[in-house]
Amino acid sequence: MSFVLILSIVAFSSILISSMTIAVGMKKMRRLSDMKIGDVTQAPLVSIIVPACNEEKNIEKSLLSFFAQNYENLEIVVINDRSTDNTAGVLKRLKARFPQLRVHTITDLPEGWIGKSHALASGAALASGEYLLFTDADVILEETTIARAVGHMNANQLDHLTLMFKNMTRGWLLNSLILDSGLGLLFIFRPWLVRKNGNRCFVGIGAFNMVKRSVYREIGGHAGIKMHPIDDMMLGKMIKEHGFFQDCLLAYDFVKIPWYDSVSGMVKGLEKNMFAVLHYRIVLVPVMLLAIIIPSIWPVFGVVFGDKTVQIMCLVTVGLRLVTFYQGLRLLSLPEWYLPGFMITPYISCYIILKSSFVTLKNRGIVWRGQHYTLAELKKTPPLLF
Repeated sequence: MSFVLILSIVAFSSILISSMTIAVGMKKMRRLSDMKIGDVTQAPLVSIIVPACNEEKNIEKSLLSFFAQNYENLEIVVINDRSTDNTAGVLKRLKARFPQLRVHTITDLPEGWIGKSHALASGAALASGEYLLFTDADVILEETTIARAVGHMNANQLDHLTLMFKNMTRGWLLNSLILDSGLGLLFIFRPWLVRKNGNRCFVGIGAFNMVKRSVYREIGGHAGIKMHPIDDMMLGKMIKEHGFFQDCLLAYDFVKIPWYDSVSGMVKGLEKNMFAVLHYRIVLVPVMLLAIIIPSIWPVFGVVFGDKTVQIMCLVTVGLRLVTFYQGLRLLSLPEWYLPGFMITPYISCYIILKSSFVTLKNRGIVWRGQHYTLAELKKTPPLLF
């Protein structure tokens, strides 16, 4: 058996397993739209905690969607984290309109903390809600989102709920890249399994991480992950590791966010994260690259350059990936003509991994929002996966 045939078999097996896993798993996932709205007048206090660093462009629209919630027992705490733009001015204007808005300004970052985790922890310390909702300053919530989320948590005695969001920005290649990355994350983290105790599956999504205040305190809050750039997933991991109950729902019509403005913006934004997924281990970079190249890039070349057996196997592999990508487009209500993007996105993903690793090693750390965090400090944090 030739090497290229073995390579083709591995590629086919990988795509078959991942496609079936995702297809079956997504059918098991529940939707926020199916959750009933309970008695919002008797519901527990929810504190929305919003870290904001140079968010003058998006924060007003985001906060207005929070104030428009049909959930009455609500407080909104915004942490203006060392912003240098007009974020403070926007918040001042909104506070004049909504006196109940709580704004706390941070001017200095304590040593040993990443800015966002510190802002989230500061917001939690100021909040008084029974439930804490950690979100971002560009998230747009449909008006029944919190009421449905709290109803689901109460009905199922959950300690943590996170929601899968939809990207609002346009662009066929950008949305193709987000979809392809999302499919990979689905296969790795398997959010349809997180509600089952006894397994190691966990999830946390920064756009909507709702946790009971008592649980947040018991796990030590963000102090245990204060130097981890992937704070949302790590929060979910800590909650699951402590034996608490969590769930993840599809909420594409309820939670929307302009995640990135462009492909270049996404590449730049993931510089700080991708190498962190590997816990800064350079030896794992080739492994991650091969995990993309073999099932997603090689089959296209196999169709063109392989013998008849290799061509057939690679053609089926490409077809399987095409079907999975198409189903993803349908789920997100994206145009079918985005489909060719699946041919290009693996190359961009490989580039992101290489760039993140190179830049982090070159800078001996990451630069996030103008602050440098050393590699030595980052390596002390708990690993996300490995």
